[in-house]
Amino acid sequence: MSKKNKAPLPEPESLALPRTGVESHAHLDLEPFAADLAEVLDRARRSGVRGMGNVFLGPDAYHAGKALFAAAPDVFFLLGIHPGDADKCDAQAVAAMRQAFADDPRLRAVGEIGLDYYWDDHPRDLQQQVFRMQLALAREVERPVVIHSRDANADVLAILEEEGFRNYPLLWHCFGADAATAERIVANGWHVSIPGPVSYPKNDGLREALRVIPQDRMLLETDCPYLTPMPYRGKRNEPAFLVFTARVVAETLGVPVADLWTQCGRNAARFFGLADWSTEPSGSVGAVGSGGPGA
Repeated sequence: MSKKNKAPLPEPESLALPRTGVESHAHLDLEPFAADLAEVLDRARRSGVRGMGNVFLGPDAYHAGKALFAAAPDVFFLLGIHPGDADKCDAQAVAAMRQAFADDPRLRAVGEIGLDYYWDDHPRDLQQQVFRMQLALAREVERPVVIHSRDANADVLAILEEEGFRNYPLLWHCFGADAATAERIVANGWHVSIPGPVSYPKNDGLREALRVIPQDRMLLETDCPYLTPMPYRGKRNEPAFLVFTARVVAETLGVPVADLWTQCGRNAARFFGLADWSTEPSGSVGAVGSGGPGA
């Protein structure tokens, strides 16, 4: 007996969202995008994504990958050393990042940085030392901070509060915790980025946490090629799929998806100091602006 044909997956463009959204966290320089990066970027634009933040995991990745986006002014950059690579963060690496931030206005934030306790082979004391080093760098170069926290929320929060980062421009990347953690983040004056797993059926706790995050502090991300939202879960993630995350967030909060989409895009533009927008561009894709931290 033959299997029934499955219904085709909806195209991201089918949501017909305005080009006012921002993909706040992507890894488009990684190998899964090597063969079709141009098509991926174009598909995102057609789906309503006006700006995309590419995260370079260390200065070597930045210098090797920045040329990929020479013809894509709607892609801005983040740069930081991931806690899993803490053993690669020495004085030379910090100096290289400091110089990169001085030279390249497309570098909008220090990140993703933080702590990751999921793997036992990454010494926690070294991670914490490197985290503090990069927080100091962010202050020095006057850039916002983007946080990575995996199984380490208590220590990440404690270090940020000890280092005096309350009310500093800070984005909690790939938020996946409960409402109480969201409340503490918000109380410190920080922003929260919502990833694709908010769409997973069993993720009721994350959807409940959305209700305590002010909508003017909320951003959206894919973390592509990882964490693909429904209905594309199991496939490579990409910025165009951000629209499906936005749809779930909007449905959970009971607001029109186009309004949520534009609000989160405006929040990202303000946070990263990009050219401000709240309506669709009439011509070419808007380039990166020149604002400072949290402008």
